[in-house]
Amino acid sequence: MSDEQTIVLVEIVDARWRAADIPEPEDMIDGAVRAALAACEYAAAVEVGVRLTSDAEIRELNRDWRGQDKATNVLSFALDDEGLSGLPVIPLGDVVLAFDTCAREAAEENKPIAHHLSHLVVHGTLHLLGYDHEVAEDAELMEATEQRILQGLGVPDPYAGSVAA
Repeated sequence: MSDEQTIVLVEIVDARWRAADIPEPEDMIDGAVRAALAACEYAAAVEVGVRLTSDAEIRELNRDWRGQDKATNVLSFALDDEGLSGLPVIPLGDVVLAFDTCAREAAEENKPIAHHLSHLVVHGTLHLLGYDHEVAEDAELMEATEQRILQGLGVPDPYAGSVAA
């Protein structure tokens, strides 16, 4: 895949993301999406949207699309129609992240929010590529892929010291 064929659209709708200690969030998100696509050898020209929002909005999305009336850290929505950029690319999908939950998790896990955001953008992008973690075997593959991608981004292993669920 030619890197210039990938379009990453970042929308920051909750100002707290800008106030957080995340240097150049658009560039960091763009790099995380591209790294996930490259690691999976995804060879199509694609468009990925990433929306940084709040728990309130992600709770609505989770309720309306997944039937779960609660906030979560990240949701991924695969697309199958026209992309937003208007360019000849495949709209792979959207990744939506909630500030409140992401910031709380980063604090609880004693990690920089920028590292947690990178992890969740990679995680969400892998979901768009068909990865899942509902069964142990799939979860192990997804986690190993995340670890490899994040290592390349200079982000420490997010699963170090944790017990697999």
